[in-house]
Amino acid sequence: MLDALKDAARRVVGARQVLRAIAAGEVAHAWIARDADPFVTRPVVDACEKSGVRYTEIETMAQLGAACGIDVRASVAGALKEARRDNV
Repeated sequence: MLDALKDAARRVVGARQVLRAIAAGEVAHAWIARDADPFVTRPVVDACEKSGVRYTEIETMAQLGAACGIDVRASVAGALKEARRDNV
C-alpha cells in the first residue's frame, strides 16, 4: 500500500499539513504510523473519517518517512488528488 504513496505525484507530510489538505478537500488517501503519538495522529484520523478520506495504518514512522523519500520519520502523510485539467 505504501507504493501508492511512493508513486504519488504530489504528497504532503506531517500532521499539520495533512490536516490542512484534508480541510481543503485535496487529500485522496492518508497514511498514519501506528507507532506515532496518538495526540498527533488522532485529529488526522478524525478528519479523515469526517471527510470520507480513506486512510491506511503503517507499522512504523521510519517506514512512512522512507516511503515519502525523506531522511526522517513521519507520523502522517497524504497523497493529494490529481489536479483536474479541463479541456477548453
